[in-house]
Amino acid sequence: MNLGFFPSRRLAWYMVKLFLTRSLAVLVGLVLVLMMLDLLGESGKILAVPANSDADLWQYVILRVPMLISRFLPFSVLLGTLIAFVGLNQHSEVVAMKAAGLSAHQILAPLVVASIGIAVLLFAFNEGVVVNSTRRVTAWSDNDYKPVPPESGILGNVWLLSGDDLIRAGTVGGKPFAAERVTIYDRAGGVLQRQIDALRAVPNPATGDWLLQNVRVYDATMNVVRHVPAMSAMRGVTPNQLTLAKVDPTELDYWTLKTRIAELEAAGRPVDEARAGLAHKISQPLSILLMPLLAAIAAFGLARSGQVLLRAVVGMALGFAYFMVDNFSLAMGNAGTYPPLVAAWAPFLLFLLIGETVLIRTEE
Repeated sequence: MNLGFFPSRRLAWYMVKLFLTRSLAVLVGLVLVLMMLDLLGESGKILAVPANSDADLWQYVILRVPMLISRFLPFSVLLGTLIAFVGLNQHSEVVAMKAAGLSAHQILAPLVVASIGIAVLLFAFNEGVVVNSTRRVTAWSDNDYKPVPPESGILGNVWLLSGDDLIRAGTVGGKPFAAERVTIYDRAGGVLQRQIDALRAVPNPATGDWLLQNVRVYDATMNVVRHVPAMSAMRGVTPNQLTLAKVDPTELDYWTLKTRIAELEAAGRPVDEARAGLAHKISQPLSILLMPLLAAIAAFGLARSGQVLLRAVVGMALGFAYFMVDNFSLAMGNAGTYPPLVAAWAPFLLFLLIGETVLIRTEE
């Protein structure tokens, strides 16, 4: 047995090159197909706005492509690893490596190192590019693809409970701070009294309330609708409450999210969902490390046994199962059923154990 942890430099580079090229090819194909399908569904909504043109379609593509890359890169690595391993198996290259004294873990070592590099790049890509794209696309779609100010602090579809009243804002943020498309459900004892719709609301620090513009008021007790150019409402509601009302981990970078969590804790607000999202920002890129391990079952076993396809299907099933369990666990964490750390890290550790168990019992 070769006691070195890594194979020779030439062999390691050969395997890494196979791994990277296959994964990249799968990623490009997936992103192109999914982007076209997404654009087919959204292009009509974008062009339905009179001010939009083909340039806005390209802007949507530019914003959506990073989101698709982030979401499907681990899946592409899984399929790319399976394709590379099946090819190595069919050409008996794995048999030659094992005959040279390499263990299964030594064969996988170069791919794991490459996966660590990809995971680091994905984390940086997520925090530097994807969160901004997600925030802009969400605010744009929540505004029915009407023009949205380019400030990075714009949030979309914000809900806030103020006493008995329920407040919804289509977008909040900008400089100066304002809320667009505001709806106030004025309730007493849980019963709707009035519904106030305003095109825009701006805070008035002097009086502690907000100035609503272009207002439509529906009085539920008298069943009457009236329109007023402006009125005051939302007394006691601060801009900070609106920004904290929606803390979406997918729209905030790691360090900003940590700051928001501290602000939520200081305000006595629940933080389990935000903490689960914070931990998932690390565990999601690290899931790439699992893909060579879960796909390794396709690399071993004799090609002439006729079980290469079956092994590839089993490896693919393990990868799919990981993504399903990860999404389920994160949903349970968001609902408060699982502790945040368990929601983010349990699937990773579980499938790391499963992959190692399968590899050791079958090959080592």
